[in-house]
Amino acid sequence: MNPRYLFIIASLLLVSACNTTTTPDFASDAERIARESIIIDTHVDVPYRLVSKPADISVATDDGDFDYPRARRGGLNAPFMSIYTPASLEAEGQSKAVAETLIDTVLGFAEKWPDKFAIATSPRDVRAQFQAGIMSLPMGMENGSPIEGNLDNLQHFFDRGIRYITLTHGLSNHISDSSYDDNHQWNGLSEFGRDAVQEMNRLGIMVDISHVSDDAFWQTIEISKVPLIASHSSARRFTPGFERNMSDEMIVALAKNGGVIQINFGSSFVTAKAREYVSARSEASKRWLAENPQYDEKDSRRLFHDIYAEEHGPLPFASLDDVLDHFDHVVAIAGIDHVGIGSDYDGVGDSLPVGLKDVSSYPNLIRGLLERGYSEADIRKILGENLLRVWQDAENYAATTSSKT
Repeated sequence: MNPRYLFIIASLLLVSACNTTTTPDFASDAERIARESIIIDTHVDVPYRLVSKPADISVATDDGDFDYPRARRGGLNAPFMSIYTPASLEAEGQSKAVAETLIDTVLGFAEKWPDKFAIATSPRDVRAQFQAGIMSLPMGMENGSPIEGNLDNLQHFFDRGIRYITLTHGLSNHISDSSYDDNHQWNGLSEFGRDAVQEMNRLGIMVDISHVSDDAFWQTIEISKVPLIASHSSARRFTPGFERNMSDEMIVALAKNGGVIQINFGSSFVTAKAREYVSARSEASKRWLAENPQYDEKDSRRLFHDIYAEEHGPLPFASLDDVLDHFDHVVAIAGIDHVGIGSDYDGVGDSLPVGLKDVSSYPNLIRGLLERGYSEADIRKILGENLLRVWQDAENYAATTSSKT
């Protein structure tokens, strides 16, 4: 054979061998990183999900986004259990009672299944429980309504294990205006809300600005002595006009403050197309409920979503790449130290992206980050270390306040 051809064949074989040996096994690496890292998700709504449909989450469940087997498969170590109270309960005076019941539910997980779950009230707890192979259950309160205008209730809920509080939710409350509510009665924070932020700092409760109006965000970041978190928000750049997500200016300010934005996975938080679909469906649902008073909002989600899909097509789910774009964007404008995971599992209904449908999916996210060139060290920051740093900052500041009891 012509020596020239032999040289070409040898060169091709060498290139092929090099490609075989140097191509990273991203899927395998992602599984390993998921096993070896502390994965913190700051927003999992399983407690409220169990209100309407009780289930044993220590074993595989028929529905929902979270149970112990799936969480272990995904490498999840510290899901913040969301103590969520609907905005309507404040007017009824029922917020605190509902919050107490949900906290009891989470405490019950650790009592019933101590080989699987343990309550975590500090970063030290999370690290120790990770080493012991136990899943940490820190708690965050979604909606400050249970505070009921009494600062003493902040101490009460701190003592019960609450370690962040989302100041408001779907309606403006006695603490803050809501991004979802056209009634901005306080033009940001109320006077009580300002006091509440300072008291949360004093106690070591992280201040969560997801759901608040833009004015409330800017006032909170000015008042707070410690970094803030956005426990389950995404980047507004991809959903123009959606105040519930954070603008670039807000994300940069949050980073300068030392805080973190925990990316929400819900498709309507991730892409403009899904946002438009969900908004239109929501408006149509209100009209349907008005025309069918025998049904309530839960019926709307159960029945009307199917009716709407028959006429308008299915919800256009975001993709894993769409979610990764939010991480890339935050890192580009604010840095790797200021982004994490706040999936909103069990809280965003049917809108979860392809590839991130439940708590077994974190390795998919990790694989995507690896494919985009993130180092393992940076991925570990995203998975949990960034949030642990902010949590530790809150603890450290509280330790310096002489009036703490």
